[in-house]
Amino acid sequence: MAEILKVAGSTTSSTFTGLPWDTIPSMVLSTADRFGDAEAVVDGDLRLSYVELCDRIRVAAGAFAEAGVGKGDRVAIWAPNSAEWIIAAFGVLAAGGVVVPVNTRFKAGEAADIILRSGSKLVLSQPGFLGADFAPPPGVRGIDLKSDFLASGKPFEAEVDGGDIADIIYTSGTTGRPKGVMMNHRQTLRLYAEWCDLADLRQGDRYLIVNPFFHTFGYKAGVIASLIRGATILPLAVFDVDRVCELVNREKITMLPGAPTVYHALLEVADKYELKSSTLRCAVTGAADIPVELIRRMKAELPFTSIMTGYGLTEAGTATASRPGDSFESIATTVGAPCDGVEVAIAADGEVLVRGYSVMQGYLDDPQATAEAVDADGWLHTGDLGSLDDRGYLKIIGRKKDMFIVGGFNAYPAEIEGFLMEHPAVAQAAVIGVPDERMGQVGKAFVVRRAGAEVTEEELIAWAKERMAGYKVPRSVEFRDSLPLNATGKVMKDQLR
Repeated sequence: MAEILKVAGSTTSSTFTGLPWDTIPSMVLSTADRFGDAEAVVDGDLRLSYVELCDRIRVAAGAFAEAGVGKGDRVAIWAPNSAEWIIAAFGVLAAGGVVVPVNTRFKAGEAADIILRSGSKLVLSQPGFLGADFAPPPGVRGIDLKSDFLASGKPFEAEVDGGDIADIIYTSGTTGRPKGVMMNHRQTLRLYAEWCDLADLRQGDRYLIVNPFFHTFGYKAGVIASLIRGATILPLAVFDVDRVCELVNREKITMLPGAPTVYHALLEVADKYELKSSTLRCAVTGAADIPVELIRRMKAELPFTSIMTGYGLTEAGTATASRPGDSFESIATTVGAPCDGVEVAIAADGEVLVRGYSVMQGYLDDPQATAEAVDADGWLHTGDLGSLDDRGYLKIIGRKKDMFIVGGFNAYPAEIEGFLMEHPAVAQAAVIGVPDERMGQVGKAFVVRRAGAEVTEEELIAWAKERMAGYKVPRSVEFRDSLPLNATGKVMKDQLR
């Protein structure tokens, strides 16, 4: 059991009174009545109304049922964001099955590992995406997502319970082998119904989803939230800033969540595409290393009137979020307060703990890892370090494993990166600890310069010395054209080491 220093939030709710639906398929299929002929999905030349989307999902459910998918059976989807991905996922759920999204950045062997360990009966993939052709593992039927399979069934809807497992999303595997996180229908619907309010997602919004569907941010805070609220979904398979800006202007996009890297990219081309006068209204981002300067520029140089930051993880969804009306400083420097019905605590060693209805049902087939992650008191140990202020707002200091010790002092890369990002020539920064004979470890920075900007290693180190304690200052700087990012925009620091 963890020794706890400070707690914010509560596992009991003063406001939650229930939802009209208990399962994801019942919510999704209710959109035909709720939103009718309004646009549900726009994907290239394909435009589907809510009525049409629901018809296609019922038919897909029939195709899955005819292929032997029944209650609790798992179906993997290894494909980029598309209308077909949406139809397939909700078709699986409507047939009583469980969706297993697979990271599109994985190589065939990594994907096969997850497909086999999840016990998936079928895998839907998109041949040729990112140059990957895929032969499913032995004993698993492979289906081309773009084939006519999804249209081959008779309309069908199985009996599903809110407590049934709805999806198994694998962790990004930054600390060892990815683990399958099980979530049920009820907890997902409750959390993302609240997310819609916090993010100011409205009926009729046009939501460009650049976050991948294999990740909670794209699937739940993207597709499921849009269907709860009645927003139009525009899925994007691969992030390309020019394509994004063309869609923003042509399709009148209002909602554009993403990792901080997405907004850095938009700011670089804001003048070229006249984004300041575009329809963009809502931004949602989240990371330990959001610089104050980025939020300031998003407010000043882009038309966003609502910027939400939050903190989440696969094992608990969105745990904290900023609130409408929060100060600019608060949005930039914290990840907000706990969501309704969620408690956040700081342990004696600084680790962030989360407890409440949104915590996962466990890791698939891994009771030992589940017991290590969720203690006997129900606290999920996140592996992140943080602090709570007097308002109960959480600040993320970094990952426990990323922290390095310089001559006895704890150095947190996220904090140092935030300082470096304030330099006018710095577009992106990542800091790691490297061995040093005298100090044990010292910081090394990897920096991407802004377009057209110049700064040398000596200049940046001298600038840093004026702004932060000596032990935090990187001892060396390596300039790169780009940083290695995973599909959710996080820097893959293991590739820098």
